[in-house]
Amino acid sequence: MPHTVVLIPGDGIGPEVAAATRTVLEASGAPLTFEEHQAGASALERGASELLPAETLEAIRHHHVALKGPCTTPIGKGFRSVNVALRKTLNLYAAVRPVRSLPGVKTRYSDVDLVIVRENTEGLYSGVENDITEGVVASMKVATRVACHRIALWAFRYATHRKRRRVTALHKANIMKLTDGMFLEEARKVHAKDYPNIEYEETIVDAGAMRLVQNPGQFDILLCENLYGDIVSDLCAGMVGGLGVTPGANIGDHDAVFEAVHGSAPDIAGKDLANPLALVMSGVMMLNHLADERNDPTCRAAADRIKAAYDGALREGRTTRDLGGELGTRAFAAELASRMG
Repeated sequence: MPHTVVLIPGDGIGPEVAAATRTVLEASGAPLTFEEHQAGASALERGASELLPAETLEAIRHHHVALKGPCTTPIGKGFRSVNVALRKTLNLYAAVRPVRSLPGVKTRYSDVDLVIVRENTEGLYSGVENDITEGVVASMKVATRVACHRIALWAFRYATHRKRRRVTALHKANIMKLTDGMFLEEARKVHAKDYPNIEYEETIVDAGAMRLVQNPGQFDILLCENLYGDIVSDLCAGMVGGLGVTPGANIGDHDAVFEAVHGSAPDIAGKDLANPLALVMSGVMMLNHLADERNDPTCRAAADRIKAAYDGALREGRTTRDLGGELGTRAFAAELASRMG
């Protein structure tokens, strides 16, 4: 039976990269069907009364997996992030960002192979902010033992399943002794009790950032609370070519949303200029997730075919303009599809 995927095109370039990714996924032979729903500004434009319509959430809850293009989030005012709302509403507590060097994409580094695992539901991103008095506001960092434990457990399980060698917890427990201290306590418990075979270390986040840019090869899986993970994942993406070549996933116990982590780029929307690779790579993550969760080897085989196709295209310079090639969005999707034909 095919797996039904909720496809959320998103805003700006989202519909273009979503259509391109669908072309690639269908060409791979993956046993998928797509059910399209809206979120973000596009949902309002189509008559919805809210940015994250109830029918979109219900579809994800029913099918348990979604693929989402970028959604616009205003800075400093306006509505809250659709991404944050999805994570909180569906309890998608693990943000997963694999970052690896790609053939044909020249950067200062050639051997990056990292996975950032980020707690996705609390910390400073809990959104608990208050006006204290005139000219003074406060933002509360929230940590719970349950959330600290489950993200540590998720990271060590992932390390085991993917045959990774080490988990490094990034923290600021020297200053935030209670919140980050609890984060480290739970990571240590999980490691000692169930995963002593996986190497484990801790490093203060600022020192860890320095070590990353000196030699990213010394790290494997980075376990982070919410804010640190957000910053460090973008830092690592810059080492391999930017957000346009890195996938992302938000995973909970029941549901998973795979997404392009870059912005909606409204300035190039509709011009056939957008690079769909990030969402294509997120589609590969989704296929591997389906292979694991539903014991479907055909999804794994399709993921391998897509990965081989974009590695080959990148190596030969058959890419979009942002990566030095000459292809448009649709032509790049067709290029990948033809390599799997």
